[in-house]
Amino acid sequence: MARGEGAEQYNATLLTSTIKPMKTEIKAIKPKEQRKSGLTVWNKLCYAFGGAPYQITGSALGFFLQIYLLDVAQLDPFYASIILFVGRAWDAVTDPTVGFLVSRSRWTGIGRMMPWILCSTPFAVLTYILIWYVPSFEEGKVIWYLVFYCLFQSMQTCFHVPYSALTMFISNDQKERDSATAYRMTVEVLGTVLGTAIQGQIVGGVSTCPTEPEDHNSTNTTLNTTIVSLEDSKRAYLLASGVICIIYVFCAAVLFFGVKEQKGSGRKTSAPPLTFRQGLWVIVSHGPYVKLVIGFLFTSLAFMLLEGNFALFITHALGHREDFQNILLVIMLSGTLTIPWWQWFLTRFGKKTATYCGILWAVPFMILIVSVQSHLIISYLVSVGAGVSVAAAFLLPWSMLPDVVDDFKVQNPDIHGHEALFYSFYVFFIKFASGLSLGISTLSLKFAGYVTGGCVQPEAVSLTLKVLVSPVPIVLIIIGLLVIWTYPIDEERRQGNRKLLEDLLDSESESSELGSSV
Repeated sequence: MARGEGAEQYNATLLTSTIKPMKTEIKAIKPKEQRKSGLTVWNKLCYAFGGAPYQITGSALGFFLQIYLLDVAQLDPFYASIILFVGRAWDAVTDPTVGFLVSRSRWTGIGRMMPWILCSTPFAVLTYILIWYVPSFEEGKVIWYLVFYCLFQSMQTCFHVPYSALTMFISNDQKERDSATAYRMTVEVLGTVLGTAIQGQIVGGVSTCPTEPEDHNSTNTTLNTTIVSLEDSKRAYLLASGVICIIYVFCAAVLFFGVKEQKGSGRKTSAPPLTFRQGLWVIVSHGPYVKLVIGFLFTSLAFMLLEGNFALFITHALGHREDFQNILLVIMLSGTLTIPWWQWFLTRFGKKTATYCGILWAVPFMILIVSVQSHLIISYLVSVGAGVSVAAAFLLPWSMLPDVVDDFKVQNPDIHGHEALFYSFYVFFIKFASGLSLGISTLSLKFAGYVTGGCVQPEAVSLTLKVLVSPVPIVLIIIGLLVIWTYPIDEERRQGNRKLLEDLLDSESESSELGSSV
């Protein structure tokens, strides 16, 4: 008996001595584990590749869909405006819907976001190609483009909303997320360059406005040349869409194989998940989020309005029909090269300061392009300067949204699974407003007397395009920056939130590991 009591006492002493320093041991091991689970450069690059499909297709549609519908599909400007508005509005409606469904999705073996990304890819590719196909019938052509444009936007939403929310699931470290966001923005701007280059260079080599034949009296020669040029343009747009779809699938595969989605912290709650209405109310009640969304709503509208009408502006207002694709390419290249600089700038001077400087940089160039007489060299110089501001407009909203989500987590620690809703509602407001603006701007071209498929447009069309790419965007930028001025999350508050969340994760991780060890 004495021997048994001694063994029991020894075991109890051993258990006590093991448990007592366990918390200290966990703290010592934890930094090593964090280093192992940190994001490598390869992980960040693979994550960044996932943003390219949205931007490649978005730049092709943003720069070229309007001119394609008017001059290649040869739709009336009124019907083109309906397609652009309804497509963007539908896209906007699907964003919060998909965001809500994603937030209610179960965790799978490949994550919670990845299944959405994988399943939507083949359908997005198919519908994208059909947007750029001109059907042989005339009666239902408007329905054709409307249906496939809306379907593609739905599939793209099922890809992009989970991908955007994936930012919060690749790392718990705010610095790692900011770094990954910078990688993502660089690749996304590079994606817009690629989309603009592929679509522009393939399509730009074919013109629906042939050079005037030597025999000016040969009407048949002119007519035949026009028909051949139109058919060549149709094939060029279809070829460009095929190349873009191949890149789309490649980028989705790189994202899947190169990024491991983290399940998140060990927090558990017995509270039921939020309903759609509750989620909407909780999000729109968070003041910093509302101010950020409204501010970037106006600034994004400015750049989207510029993007949607710039190809027509270069072609008809400036007269650079043979160079418009190269001018667009210069804008995107300039933006790509300055993304790293803006990342350094926002780290050094803060995100709000970077927002003011980056977006205001475009205003002088918007004024210059419509103030001086049309000159090709000036157009290229303006494109370089405008690209610098485009980079800031790309980077800053997506860099600041995680800060708002973190701020919400600090103030509402018991509400979980809301990340996708923040991103989807932001995209909803941006897309709906941009669809409305593009629809109105295209409709304004009809009132100005735009001639579908015409190589020469009335002077009123040129004046309308100038208004759409300069005065209107400048007013929107000023309004947006005034709203962002009231945005309350400065660097001090951001760093404070970061420390609170790190302490919360540390304490939860220690409790979880201690319990499992015991």
